[in-house]
Amino acid sequence: MRSSSNPVFSSLSQDSARGATQLGGAGRAGFQQGQYGQQGFGAQAGFGAPQAHPQFASDTRPMTIDDVVTKTATTLGLLSIVGAIAFFLIDGNPGLLMPLLLIGGIGGLVTVLIATFGRKMDSAPVTLTYGAFEGLFVGAATYLFTIDLQGTGGVLGAVGSAILGTIGVFVGMLFVYKTGAVRVTPKFTRFMSAALIGVLFAALGSIVLSLFTGSNPLYNGGPIAIGFCLLCIGLAAFSFLMDFDNADRLVRAGAPSKMAWGVALGLTVTLVWLYIEILRLMSYFRD
Repeated sequence: MRSSSNPVFSSLSQDSARGATQLGGAGRAGFQQGQYGQQGFGAQAGFGAPQAHPQFASDTRPMTIDDVVTKTATTLGLLSIVGAIAFFLIDGNPGLLMPLLLIGGIGGLVTVLIATFGRKMDSAPVTLTYGAFEGLFVGAATYLFTIDLQGTGGVLGAVGSAILGTIGVFVGMLFVYKTGAVRVTPKFTRFMSAALIGVLFAALGSIVLSLFTGSNPLYNGGPIAIGFCLLCIGLAAFSFLMDFDNADRLVRAGAPSKMAWGVALGLTVTLVWLYIEILRLMSYFRD
């Protein structure tokens, strides 16, 4: 199984393969050789031919596309509710902006690290905890990037546009994956991984540099910042292809249904990143 540039999906795939090994010869052979039975993510969504599930255990129900959709929707629903609450709390007390932004951002990062390295990708509490932390971060970031619109009635329009843009990119990349216009190959995955690492180091380096110079060219709204933001949006969009591919493989391989929480976590990570970058880009053009 190819690993994803998204660390959550990478570890999720490894855990699924390890679970197949632990659950006996029949499950191990089915997972490794592709001897499947019921339809999985690809077949149900129209992504490929029907595949079969290996027999992991008599009391283990294989993951389906419905599990992925339900758990992702649950996580995003919690994130949206917490985000709306955080936004209105900050609107009433602007002094809460930075505390909630830091608590949400750091808490979300720590939760992802726990899920990834602590092998908790099948944990509903971990995924929902991430959704709650990211709700605080998204609510605070939304206020930050629309602060120039406060009191003008344009906040709803800006947020709605960012949400529609995020949904549009998601649906567009799902179509690209479904049609096979861009195939997820090992070479493509390596390229994306290298690009994401490069963007991460560039962002961190820019922040460190700003501590000494007082200027951050990647986030000051200038031409370089706009170009960097467009690059991040592009990488987030193409990251969906690896996310879809890994989710597809897990479902077709008959991974346990609880693994859908890990898929939901991985998709939420990418969706939040894309939404924030779109919102940030819109704020640059208003400036």
